[in-house]
Amino acid sequence: MVNDLEMVSTFPQFLQKAWEKQGFQEMTAIQAKAIPLIRQGKDLIAESPTGTGKTWAYLLPLLEKIKPDIKQAQVVILAPTRELVMQIHQEVQKLLSGTDLTSASFIGGADIKRQVDKLKSNPRIVVGTPNRIIELNKMKKLKMHEVKSIVVDEVDQMLSLGFMDHVQEVIKTTLKDRQLLFFSATVPAKIEQMAEKMMMEPETIRIARSELAPSKVEHMYLICEPREKVDYIRRLVRMNSKNKALAFINETNTVGQISAKLEFMGIKHGVLDGLSSKTERESILNHFREGRIELLLATDIAARGLDIEGLTHVIQVDLPANVESYIHRSGRTGRMGAEGTVITLISKFEESSLKKYAQAMSVELQSKKLYGGKLENPKPSK
Repeated sequence: MVNDLEMVSTFPQFLQKAWEKQGFQEMTAIQAKAIPLIRQGKDLIAESPTGTGKTWAYLLPLLEKIKPDIKQAQVVILAPTRELVMQIHQEVQKLLSGTDLTSASFIGGADIKRQVDKLKSNPRIVVGTPNRIIELNKMKKLKMHEVKSIVVDEVDQMLSLGFMDHVQEVIKTTLKDRQLLFFSATVPAKIEQMAEKMMMEPETIRIARSELAPSKVEHMYLICEPREKVDYIRRLVRMNSKNKALAFINETNTVGQISAKLEFMGIKHGVLDGLSSKTERESILNHFREGRIELLLATDIAARGLDIEGLTHVIQVDLPANVESYIHRSGRTGRMGAEGTVITLISKFEESSLKKYAQAMSVELQSKKLYGGKLENPKPSK
């Protein structure tokens, strides 16, 4: 963490109050490095691990620049998933509390007439998925000529989901003097190449794990047979009634099978997948946050950008496809310096792959066994 609270004291009073209300003691590395550059109007590519305060790193300096007398959208934030849009919007609302400034969120799948109605309040900050922003612009309901800053959050996910063409289409609707910011936990080389074409002399920030406070997240793994995994999930969830666990599954068609088995076992859980409606997903997440269900099952895409306060465990039911996937999954817990546990269920043949991931991430990986409802070190072989 970076002790740079003098910077906070230079923000408008409403932003200082929001900061104090959150109880933050010091700025994170990404905040301390990104805020001065954004204030200067620089285009920026910012890479920082999940859970390190990236959202406030761009919101603080951008909200500071809002001109209340211009009753048009001035900041547009693009995010790849509905959940991430809603979460970013919640943070915007925290920061705007006590002001007359308004914001609005726009997501695909929602009633577009209702979303058009939101624009009647002249939101100065707009958060949305690229497709819906394009739709509103084509309808001439969202006027982009006053937009001074565009943020693309989780830009690597935008690329992997094939949304970058839509992102570029949004960017083209703004004037050339706008500021463009890319934020993500990982920034692939292809994104940097695309940024060079879209940005004006961009600055690049990369926050290494060595610059962060020591992580309080434990990384463990359990070796088991595929047929044992559902029972292992049950046993892990039942270890402590206060646990909040998010379980990642690689294949969408496997989620339903595991859910049915857990339901038979009496495990209160919810499922996040691409088939759930917006209302269903919000209901599931609210039940989880309230403790009415103890486990969420999700695929990587469904859980991308989820920020659930107090999430204690990430259970990787399947070995992640790559290091980037492990980084994003594990980043759901232990956010902003909190404690957390990541447990991966693997076969003996997958152990070497998992160890390579851990080595690439510079994390200590512990082999564990489940004995009597507790995670313990394996007994030495005789």
